[in-house]
Amino acid sequence: MLDRLGALAPAARLGLSSLDTAGTWYRPCLFGPGQLMPLAVCATPIGNLEDVTLRVLAELAAADTVLCEDTRHTRVLLERHGIRARLLSYHEHNEAQRTAELVPRLEAGERIALVSDAGLPGVSDPGARLVRAALDSGVDVTVLPGPSAVETALVASGLVADQYRFLGFLPRGEKRLAALWEELRSWPWPAVAFESPQRLPATLRSLVAADPGREIAVCRELTKRFEEVVRGTAGEAAEIFGAPPKGEITLVLGSAARRADGEDDDRALAAVAELVAAGVPRRRAAAIVSGLVGLSRNRLYKGSL
Repeated sequence: MLDRLGALAPAARLGLSSLDTAGTWYRPCLFGPGQLMPLAVCATPIGNLEDVTLRVLAELAAADTVLCEDTRHTRVLLERHGIRARLLSYHEHNEAQRTAELVPRLEAGERIALVSDAGLPGVSDPGARLVRAALDSGVDVTVLPGPSAVETALVASGLVADQYRFLGFLPRGEKRLAALWEELRSWPWPAVAFESPQRLPATLRSLVAADPGREIAVCRELTKRFEEVVRGTAGEAAEIFGAPPKGEITLVLGSAARRADGEDDDRALAAVAELVAAGVPRRRAAAIVSGLVGLSRNRLYKGSL
Protein backbone atom coordinates (compact mmCIF):
# COMPACT_ATOMS: atom_id res chain seq x y z
CA MET A 1 0.00 0.00 0.00
CA LEU A 2 2.76 2.46 0.87
CA ASP A 3 4.45 1.84 -2.49
CA ARG A 4 1.19 2.73 -4.23
CA LEU A 5 1.04 6.05 -2.36
CA GLY A 6 4.13 7.19 -4.21
CA ALA A 7 1.96 7.36 -7.32
CA LEU A 8 -0.77 9.29 -5.58
CA ALA A 9 -0.02 12.71 -7.03
CA PRO A 10 0.07 11.77 -10.75
CA ALA A 11 -2.97 9.55 -10.32
CA ALA A 12 -4.85 12.41 -8.68
CA ARG A 13 -4.06 14.67 -11.64
CA LEU A 14 -5.98 12.18 -13.76
CA GLY A 15 -8.98 12.59 -11.49
CA LEU A 16 -8.30 9.48 -9.41
CA SER A 17 -7.94 10.49 -5.83
CA SER A 18 -7.86 7.49 -3.49
CA LEU A 19 -7.56 3.72 -3.15
CA ASP A 20 -10.26 1.26 -2.16
CA THR A 21 -9.47 -1.89 -0.18
CA ALA A 22 -8.80 -3.81 -3.39
CA GLY A 23 -6.16 -1.29 -4.47
CA THR A 24 -8.35 0.37 -7.16
CA TRP A 25 -8.29 4.13 -7.63
CA TYR A 26 -11.63 5.84 -7.16
CA ARG A 27 -13.15 9.28 -6.63
CA PRO A 28 -14.37 9.72 -3.03
CA CYS A 29 -16.81 12.51 -3.90
CA LEU A 30 -18.69 13.24 -7.12
CA PHE A 31 -20.08 16.68 -7.79
CA GLY A 32 -22.86 17.41 -10.23
CA PRO A 33 -22.86 20.13 -12.91
CA GLY A 34 -22.62 23.59 -11.37
CA GLN A 35 -21.95 22.23 -7.88
CA LEU A 36 -19.08 23.92 -6.10
CA MET A 37 -16.21 21.94 -4.62
CA PRO A 38 -16.34 22.23 -0.83
CA LEU A 39 -13.55 23.73 1.22
CA ALA A 40 -11.69 20.68 2.54
CA VAL A 41 -10.44 21.06 6.12
CA CYS A 42 -7.77 18.39 6.58
CA ALA A 43 -6.28 17.06 9.81
CA THR A 44 -2.54 16.41 9.66
CA PRO A 45 -0.19 14.49 11.98
CA ILE A 46 0.63 15.95 15.38
CA GLY A 47 4.12 14.48 15.19
CA ASN A 48 4.53 11.17 13.41
CA LEU A 49 4.18 11.67 9.64
CA GLU A 50 2.76 8.15 9.24
CA ASP A 51 -0.40 9.15 11.13
CA VAL A 52 -1.95 11.01 8.18
CA THR A 53 -5.03 9.33 6.66
CA LEU A 54 -5.29 8.08 3.09
CA ARG A 55 -8.28 10.32 2.55
CA VAL A 56 -6.31 13.43 3.55
CA LEU A 57 -3.43 12.45 1.27
CA ALA A 58 -5.86 12.04 -1.61
CA GLU A 59 -7.43 15.44 -1.00
CA LEU A 60 -4.09 17.22 -0.73
CA ALA A 61 -3.00 15.66 -4.00
CA ALA A 62 -6.21 16.61 -5.80
CA ALA A 63 -6.47 20.19 -4.48
CA ASP A 64 -5.70 23.14 -6.74
CA THR A 65 -4.29 24.97 -3.71
CA VAL A 66 -3.26 23.80 -0.23
CA LEU A 67 -3.45 26.44 2.49
CA CYS A 68 -0.97 25.94 5.33
CA GLU A 69 0.43 27.76 8.36
CA ASP A 70 4.04 27.19 7.34
CA THR A 71 4.72 26.08 3.77
CA ARG A 72 8.06 24.59 4.78
CA HIS A 73 6.44 22.43 7.45
CA THR A 74 3.67 21.17 5.17
CA ARG A 75 6.08 20.50 2.33
CA VAL A 76 7.91 17.99 4.54
CA LEU A 77 4.68 16.02 4.95
CA LEU A 78 3.84 16.16 1.26
CA GLU A 79 7.32 15.14 0.15
CA ARG A 80 7.29 12.26 2.62
CA HIS A 81 4.24 10.87 0.82
CA GLY A 82 5.23 11.77 -2.74
CA ILE A 83 2.71 14.57 -3.26
CA ARG A 84 3.24 17.71 -5.30
CA ALA A 85 0.93 20.58 -4.53
CA ARG A 86 0.65 24.35 -4.85
CA LEU A 87 1.07 25.74 -1.34
CA LEU A 88 -0.18 29.09 -0.06
CA SER A 89 0.50 30.46 3.41
CA TYR A 90 -2.52 30.94 5.68
CA HIS A 91 -1.70 31.90 9.27
CA GLU A 92 -2.82 34.16 12.08
CA HIS A 93 -1.01 37.20 10.65
CA ASN A 94 -2.65 37.08 7.20
CA GLU A 95 -5.86 35.19 7.97
CA ALA A 96 -8.21 38.14 7.42
CA GLN A 97 -6.58 39.18 4.14
CA ARG A 98 -6.35 35.64 2.80
CA THR A 99 -9.98 34.90 3.67
CA ALA A 100 -11.14 37.87 1.61
CA GLU A 101 -9.02 36.63 -1.31
CA LEU A 102 -10.03 32.97 -1.07
CA VAL A 103 -13.81 33.13 -0.83
CA PRO A 104 -14.21 34.38 -4.44
CA ARG A 105 -11.87 31.60 -5.58
CA LEU A 106 -14.00 29.01 -3.78
CA GLU A 107 -17.12 30.53 -5.35
CA ALA A 108 -15.43 30.22 -8.75
CA GLY A 109 -15.01 26.48 -8.22
CA GLU A 110 -11.37 26.23 -7.16
CA ARG A 111 -10.58 23.13 -5.10
CA ILE A 112 -8.90 24.30 -1.90
CA ALA A 113 -7.63 22.24 1.04
CA LEU A 114 -6.79 23.77 4.42
CA VAL A 115 -4.23 22.32 6.83
CA SER A 116 -2.41 23.53 9.92
CA ASP A 117 1.04 22.57 11.16
CA ALA A 118 -0.50 19.82 13.31
CA GLY A 119 -3.97 18.51 14.02
CA LEU A 120 -7.24 19.99 12.76
CA PRO A 121 -7.38 23.61 11.50
CA GLY A 122 -9.81 25.92 13.23
CA VAL A 123 -9.25 24.57 16.74
CA SER A 124 -6.50 26.65 18.40
CA ASP A 125 -5.13 27.13 14.87
CA PRO A 126 -6.08 29.42 11.95
CA GLY A 127 -9.04 28.30 9.86
CA ALA A 128 -12.26 29.14 11.69
CA ARG A 129 -12.55 32.51 9.92
CA LEU A 130 -12.33 30.91 6.46
CA VAL A 131 -14.77 28.15 7.37
CA ARG A 132 -17.33 30.71 8.54
CA ALA A 133 -16.83 32.91 5.49
CA ALA A 134 -17.17 29.97 3.11
CA LEU A 135 -20.40 28.81 4.75
CA ASP A 136 -21.81 32.36 4.73
CA SER A 137 -21.07 32.53 1.00
CA GLY A 138 -22.87 29.27 0.25
CA VAL A 139 -19.74 27.16 -0.17
CA ASP A 140 -19.91 23.80 1.56
CA VAL A 141 -17.21 22.75 4.01
CA THR A 142 -16.10 19.16 4.46
CA VAL A 143 -13.88 18.07 7.33
CA LEU A 144 -11.43 15.19 6.95
CA PRO A 145 -10.73 14.00 10.51
CA GLY A 146 -7.46 12.67 11.84
CA PRO A 147 -4.92 13.05 14.65
CA SER A 148 -5.73 15.23 17.65
CA ALA A 149 -3.36 16.15 20.47
CA VAL A 150 -6.36 16.76 22.74
CA GLU A 151 -7.88 13.28 22.59
CA THR A 152 -4.47 11.61 22.39
CA ALA A 153 -3.31 13.32 25.57
CA LEU A 154 -6.60 12.71 27.38
CA VAL A 155 -6.51 8.96 26.75
CA ALA A 156 -2.78 8.71 27.50
CA SER A 157 -3.26 10.55 30.79
CA GLY A 158 -5.53 7.89 32.28
CA LEU A 159 -7.82 10.68 33.49
CA VAL A 160 -10.69 10.07 31.08
CA ALA A 161 -14.26 10.67 32.25
CA ASP A 162 -17.67 10.95 30.58
CA GLN A 163 -16.95 14.57 29.63
CA TYR A 164 -13.98 16.86 29.32
CA ARG A 165 -13.31 20.56 28.78
CA PHE A 166 -10.86 21.90 26.21
CA LEU A 167 -9.19 25.12 27.35
CA GLY A 168 -7.09 25.89 24.27
CA PHE A 169 -3.84 27.65 25.11
CA LEU A 170 -3.62 28.59 28.78
CA PRO A 171 -3.80 32.30 29.58
CA ARG A 172 -0.66 34.26 30.34
CA GLY A 173 -0.18 36.03 33.63
CA GLU A 174 -0.49 34.89 37.23
CA LYS A 175 -3.85 36.58 37.86
CA ARG A 176 -5.52 35.04 34.82
CA LEU A 177 -4.13 31.61 35.64
CA ALA A 178 -5.26 31.88 39.25
CA ALA A 179 -8.76 32.81 38.08
CA LEU A 180 -8.83 29.78 35.79
CA TRP A 181 -7.72 27.39 38.54
CA GLU A 182 -10.45 28.79 40.79
CA GLU A 183 -13.04 28.29 38.05
CA LEU A 184 -11.91 24.71 37.51
CA ARG A 185 -12.27 23.87 41.21
CA SER A 186 -16.00 23.51 40.56
CA TRP A 187 -15.62 21.70 37.22
CA PRO A 188 -16.17 17.99 37.96
CA TRP A 189 -14.53 16.65 34.77
CA PRO A 190 -11.06 16.54 33.25
CA ALA A 191 -9.70 19.54 31.33
CA VAL A 192 -7.13 19.63 28.52
CA ALA A 193 -4.94 22.58 27.55
CA PHE A 194 -1.96 23.51 25.42
CA GLU A 195 1.01 25.22 27.04
CA SER A 196 4.34 26.59 25.92
CA PRO A 197 7.31 24.59 27.24
CA GLN A 198 8.92 27.86 28.33
CA ARG A 199 5.91 28.76 30.48
CA LEU A 200 5.23 25.25 31.81
CA PRO A 201 7.28 25.56 35.06
CA ALA A 202 5.53 28.81 36.05
CA THR A 203 2.14 27.36 35.11
CA LEU A 204 2.68 24.33 37.31
CA ARG A 205 3.85 26.49 40.22
CA SER A 206 0.68 28.53 39.83
CA LEU A 207 -1.46 25.38 39.89
CA VAL A 208 0.39 24.11 42.97
CA ALA A 209 -0.45 27.33 44.79
CA ALA A 210 -4.15 26.81 44.02
CA ASP A 211 -4.55 23.02 44.12
CA PRO A 212 -1.35 21.07 44.90
CA GLY A 213 -3.10 17.69 45.03
CA ARG A 214 -4.77 17.99 41.64
CA GLU A 215 -4.06 14.92 39.51
CA ILE A 216 -2.53 15.93 36.20
CA ALA A 217 -0.59 14.58 33.25
CA VAL A 218 2.05 16.51 31.33
CA CYS A 219 2.19 15.09 27.80
CA ARG A 220 5.29 16.00 25.82
CA GLU A 221 6.12 15.33 22.16
CA LEU A 222 3.09 13.08 21.59
CA THR A 223 3.55 10.47 18.81
CA LYS A 224 7.18 11.51 18.32
CA ARG A 225 10.37 9.61 19.08
CA PHE A 226 10.83 11.12 22.55
CA GLU A 227 7.17 11.02 23.63
CA GLU A 228 6.76 11.35 27.39
CA VAL A 229 3.71 11.34 29.67
CA VAL A 230 4.35 12.36 33.28
CA ARG A 231 1.45 11.54 35.60
CA GLY A 232 1.00 12.61 39.22
CA THR A 233 -0.15 15.53 41.31
CA ALA A 234 0.48 19.14 40.40
CA GLY A 235 3.07 19.30 43.16
CA GLU A 236 4.92 16.25 41.88
CA ALA A 237 4.90 17.54 38.30
CA ALA A 238 6.20 20.93 39.40
CA GLU A 239 9.20 19.25 40.99
CA ILE A 240 9.94 17.31 37.80
CA PHE A 241 9.54 20.29 35.49
CA GLY A 242 11.48 22.88 37.42
CA ALA A 243 13.09 23.99 34.16
CA PRO A 244 11.46 24.34 30.73
CA PRO A 245 11.42 21.03 28.81
CA LYS A 246 11.80 20.64 25.07
CA GLY A 247 8.95 19.92 22.71
CA GLU A 248 5.21 20.44 22.39
CA ILE A 249 3.22 20.28 25.64
CA THR A 250 -0.37 19.18 26.23
CA LEU A 251 -1.57 19.39 29.83
CA VAL A 252 -4.40 17.27 31.24
CA LEU A 253 -6.01 18.14 34.56
CA GLY A 254 -7.99 15.43 36.31
CA SER A 255 -11.48 15.90 37.68
CA ALA A 256 -11.68 18.38 40.51
CA ALA A 257 -11.57 16.74 43.93
CA ARG A 258 -14.91 16.77 45.67
CA ARG A 259 -14.87 19.43 48.38
CA ALA A 260 -15.69 17.61 51.58
CA ASP A 261 -16.75 19.00 54.94
CA GLY A 262 -14.96 18.23 58.21
CA GLU A 263 -17.05 15.14 58.90
CA ASP A 264 -16.15 13.63 55.55
CA ASP A 265 -12.48 14.39 56.23
CA ASP A 266 -12.67 12.51 59.51
CA ARG A 267 -14.31 9.50 57.88
CA ALA A 268 -11.72 9.43 55.09
CA LEU A 269 -8.85 9.64 57.57
CA ALA A 270 -10.44 6.87 59.63
CA ALA A 271 -10.63 4.71 56.51
CA VAL A 272 -6.92 5.31 55.85
CA ALA A 273 -6.14 4.34 59.45
CA GLU A 274 -8.12 1.10 59.12
CA LEU A 275 -6.27 0.15 55.96
CA VAL A 276 -2.92 0.89 57.59
CA ALA A 277 -3.91 -1.20 60.61
CA ALA A 278 -4.72 -4.06 58.22
CA GLY A 279 -1.21 -3.92 56.81
CA VAL A 280 -1.65 -1.67 53.77
CA PRO A 281 1.25 0.81 53.34
CA ARG A 282 0.16 4.28 54.41
CA ARG A 283 0.86 5.92 51.04
CA ARG A 284 -1.08 3.18 49.24
CA ALA A 285 -3.94 3.45 51.73
CA ALA A 286 -4.14 7.20 51.15
CA ALA A 287 -4.23 6.65 47.37
CA ILE A 288 -7.04 4.08 47.67
CA VAL A 289 -9.23 6.33 49.83
CA SER A 290 -8.43 9.35 47.66
CA GLY A 291 -9.76 7.54 44.59
CA LEU A 292 -12.96 6.62 46.42
CA VAL A 293 -13.86 9.94 48.03
CA GLY A 294 -12.15 12.54 45.84
CA LEU A 295 -9.92 14.06 48.50
CA SER A 296 -6.27 14.87 47.88
CA ARG A 297 -3.96 11.87 48.33
CA ASN A 298 -1.27 14.00 49.93
CA ARG A 299 -3.81 15.58 52.26
CA LEU A 300 -4.98 12.16 53.46
CA TYR A 301 -1.46 10.87 53.82
CA LYS A 302 -0.25 13.81 55.91
CA GLY A 303 -3.48 13.92 57.92
CA SER A 304 -3.12 10.27 58.88
CA LEU A 305 0.40 10.61 60.32
